[in-house]
Amino acid sequence: MSALGRVRVRPVTHSGRPAETDKRRLRREFISVRSRLTADDLRETATELAERALELPELAHARVVAAYVSVGSEPGTLALLDALRARGVRVLLPALLPDNDLDWGTYFGQDSLARVQHGSKMALFEPGGEHLGPDAVTGADVVLLPGLAVDARGMRLGRGGGSYDRVLARLERAQARPALVVLLYDSEVVERVPAEPHDRPVHAVVTPSRVRRFPES
Repeated sequence: MSALGRVRVRPVTHSGRPAETDKRRLRREFISVRSRLTADDLRETATELAERALELPELAHARVVAAYVSVGSEPGTLALLDALRARGVRVLLPALLPDNDLDWGTYFGQDSLARVQHGSKMALFEPGGEHLGPDAVTGADVVLLPGLAVDARGMRLGRGGGSYDRVLARLERAQARPALVVLLYDSEVVERVPAEPHDRPVHAVVTPSRVRRFPES
């Protein structure tokens, strides 16, 4: 049994603390659980995650998908990116800007990725070649979002950098309506996570074992 099967994160309690305080605590707990995953866990779940995600009708009909390259113990995305590209889907990947906003470039395969170190932050794998500007994401049919958890309302807990809050705000300003899908491990679908006024729900979560939709989104 993997670390994700053995360890459970405590649910959010109504402590009266601000939502951001609860978010910080939960982030630490989810990251701690992920840190216990083995290389075998990561390989197995990446394959299963790709299989589940490819079952989504939204991805079956998508022409442009905005995604990301997983790093560290995040649910693996490379198998999914390559499968989408093999279908003829144009895959956009983010490049982190100095202000934490995201630029975008086209994915041309794993050999086209550049490892970029952003100061003391974790190194990211970003698209090489031409960057298309932050507004390129508004042309996506599906946006695949990283996260640490999602709750029964479809509210996503991110890492706290704010990059994808900017993406979601940009989509809203452009009146773009892509399907929003978060990629997680099974144990990261929880009853409730703290939410703030700027947070926006996703339409679906994909884990290695299932797809769950949030039609109220």
